[in-house]
Amino acid sequence: MIAIESPRQDGVIRLLEMSDAFAESLYPAESNHMLDLSSLEKPEVTFWVARIAGDIVGCCALVGAGDGSAEIKRMFVDPAARGQSVARKLMETVEATAIEKRFDAIRLETGIYQPEAIGLYKKFGYTEIPAFGSYLPDPLSLFMEKRLNQA
Repeated sequence: MIAIESPRQDGVIRLLEMSDAFAESLYPAESNHMLDLSSLEKPEVTFWVARIAGDIVGCCALVGAGDGSAEIKRMFVDPAARGQSVARKLMETVEATAIEKRFDAIRLETGIYQPEAIGLYKKFGYTEIPAFGSYLPDPLSLFMEKRLNQA
């Protein structure tokens, strides 16, 4: 089950710490662009929690950029829950909300050493773009976007 919830709860904090440790094991600090807990509580952020049998197993945020686009941040699934379509369901939920909020595009930054994440985003139709927003070009980062067709 996926629902909008507060990021300030033990199960989410555990996931964010796991996500941070994973990113830190792959990339230098200047190539990690993660939002902290207080940033995830801002009004322009929608934060989802994925649960299986009540246990928190995944999370994702959608951050409105103020220019008609939104950015996916903090997408992470507990390694113990992978292979159960949690990331796919989070992506479907994020995209449905982005369309509902009438965003023109969804963007994201991910690392080049995360082939599973890159594969997921490509499967959902995201394509590579140059650095956007406040990001600087980084050989360890991959910037992606999906344009949303509004009816």
